[in-house]
Amino acid sequence: MNTLQVFKHPVHFFAFGFGSGLAPKAPGTFGTLVAVPIFLLIFQWPLLFYLAFVLITFAIGIYLCDKASKDLKVHDHSGIVWDEMVGFWITMIAIPVNWQTVLAGFLLFRLFDIWKPWPIKWCDKKVHGGFGIMLDDVIAGFFAWFFLYFWHFILPLAGAQ
Repeated sequence: MNTLQVFKHPVHFFAFGFGSGLAPKAPGTFGTLVAVPIFLLIFQWPLLFYLAFVLITFAIGIYLCDKASKDLKVHDHSGIVWDEMVGFWITMIAIPVNWQTVLAGFLLFRLFDIWKPWPIKWCDKKVHGGFGIMLDDVIAGFFAWFFLYFWHFILPLAGAQ
């Protein structure tokens, strides 16, 4: 897909992470990078609003990813990165924010998104359409969240005894 096509069609513009999915190498990483400043604008929202944002962007993502995928005639085209953005926002749910947690969340999410341990890989292969495109990144986001949460909250408690 060329740059002009992405910027002309609103669905492609959002599905391609405001153009970040056009990166010639590691578009998923660039898409996740775009999610960081958006996260930094919204992380102070009340938790309920933040969760609603994540849920709404997930629902919108099902449509965006499905439509862009069908238009491109490629299931889960590498340039479609809306799913990576939502996955990162899931990673950061209720995590105290400083540069270390944002970096750790970014790295953990990218690790699980690239590595795709079970059931992420299974979902990536077996669940199709916009929901399938979103689902593997949602699960990767929850895996990353779990490890980040454990690192930030549980390990310090274990060391305090």
